[in-house]
Order: sequence, then structure tokens, then C-alpha cells
Amino acid sequence: TIYLSKKELFAFFDVSDNDKHSRFKQAVEKMQKQAFFEIREEKNKGYKMKSIVPIPYVEWTDYDDEVTIRFDQAIMPYLIELKQNFTQYAISDIMELNSKYSIVLYKWLSMHYNQYEHYSSKGGRREEQVEAYRHPSISMQELRAMTDTVNEYKRFTHFETRVLKKAIEEINRYTHLNVAYDKIKKGRSIDSIVFHITKKPVARNDFYKLEEQDPIYLQDKANKEQAEELLAGKALKSKYTKLLLDNMLLSPYEMTDTSLMAGLQAHVYPLYDELKELRGLNGVKDHLSYVSSKQEAYSKRNVAKYLKKAIEQYLPTVKRQDL
Repeated sequence: TIYLSKKELFAFFDVSDNDKHSRFKQAVEKMQKQAFFEIREEKNKGYKMKSIVPIPYVEWTDYDDEVTIRFDQAIMPYLIELKQNFTQYAISDIMELNSKYSIVLYKWLSMHYNQYEHYSSKGGRREEQVEAYRHPSISMQELRAMTDTVNEYKRFTHFETRVLKKAIEEINRYTHLNVAYDKIKKGRSIDSIVFHITKKPVARNDFYKLEEQDPIYLQDKANKEQAEELLAGKALKSKYTKLLLDNMLLSPYEMTDTSLMAGLQAHVYPLYDELKELRGLNGVKDHLSYVSSKQEAYSKRNVAKYLKKAIEQYLPTVKRQDL
């Protein structure tokens, strides 16, 4: 179970704050319809398919801002252990996609790329089979069926402009995948599409590493993992974590990242303490509100470093003003 504010849910799904009751219901409906997983697992005689709606239960009231979201138990092994779940989607990626074609195509591409990563590391497929997962091909007939455009955009140029190009543009802009494609002709018409998938080189959030100058390292050299968990636990209880959530600088999904939370506790929250000493808690709130308003999309993939850099640049200004 996780807890969100209604403001965060509106932001996730680009829903305005006007007409709150009906718009909020729309946001919940959108979340439950779009955030689903299709699991494809290889068995002896073929594939076993599973379709799981991970968020069957949402609870809220009309008199406060808290929203309770409960995940279905069936999805937890795939979220936590990540075994052979070839069609695992990043919910944070799907949340950013606006076009229905983008969502459908992203899921299909993710299924193939996840298989590419699995067989690249685990073996069990010939080299050409592994590469085929990274360069999947689909006939136009299948692609139109998948996107529910059998009777729409009859001319390929219209289909390419309104479905294919728009979807690829959104996927490349908002998700962890980079995708290109080639058109394969048969005679004078386009017969199929071959996609080329790579994963974006993402700067990891876990910039926090235990160094010898860190006191907690000196206390527990034998178990760095436990030391990280201690810091992450403190971060979860910190008032600054709530402020980051309120300003949509941190998501509940990111709060499960131990390295990220440890990094915030070790290297960011002490700087917020300094600001609090100078300007009070409202000074921290004002700073985070400003940082949130100026946040660029690229920084969301490395939020800990972004927050650290922002407060490091701001603190000297505050100190000079208070001289």
C-alpha cells in the first residue's frame, strides 16, 4: 500500500485541479486502466501469458487530500524479484505517455527488449534470435490490429504520421527506451516495420556511495548494505521526504530505491538542515517549491544529484544575504 496526495495524482496524469471531484475520478480511472502488466513466460511447449491489473483498490475522501493505493498481491513477485517477467513495464514511463498508440507500442517494444536483456545475460537462444528481440519485426496487418486502426488511416502516410511517428516520438522523449524503425516494402506497398531498440544510458540515482569519510562507514565497514538501509530508513521518516512528495520532486515509487533514499539522507537532507537553521522550515518549503517549478524532464532520472546541486547553489546566496 502506498499513499499519495490528490495533487500528486493530478500531476501524474495531467489532470487539472478544476472541478476536483469529477476530475479526480477520471485520474483514478485512467490510472487503473493504463497501469496493467502483461507477463509472458516461456514454458516447455510455448508461452504462458498473464494479464495483471496491479492497482485494483483506490480509496479517498472528499474532505482531505490523502489517497490510498493498494497493489494486487499477484504483481508483487514481478515488482520485487523481477524473474522472467518479459513484459514488465515501468509505470512511471507509462504515466508520461499521452497517446493510446504510444502506450500500446511501448508495451510491445518493452516485451521484446526485456527478452533481449534476459537471453543476453542468461543464454538459451542463438545469437541471431537474441538480436531479433532487439530488432523486432511486425507486419502492417498485425500493427494495425494491435493499434486498433484496421479501419482508420487507410493511407500509410497518414498512419505513419498520426500513429507511428507520434508514438515513437513520445516513447523516445518520455521512456527509458530509444526507438527507430525501418519500413519494409513488398512490391510498392509497405509490408512490415522493423524496430531498433536501445536503452537510454541513465545516470543512476544511487550516487551515494559509502566513503571512508562517512561516519556510518567507519561504524560498519563489514556491512555497507545494512548501513545504506539505516540511512534509507531515516530518510523515509524525515519531514523533508514529505516535502519532496508534496512538491512532486519525489514519487512513492522512488521511495522504494534504497540507494536513492540513502543518498538523500546522507548528502541532501543535512543541507536542508542548514537552510532550516537560516530561514526556518518555511525557507526549505519555498526552496523546494522553486526547484519544482524549474525542474526539467532530464533531471527526473537523477533526482538526488539534481536536488543536491540545487541546494548547494542556493545555500551560499542565503548565507551572504544573512551576513
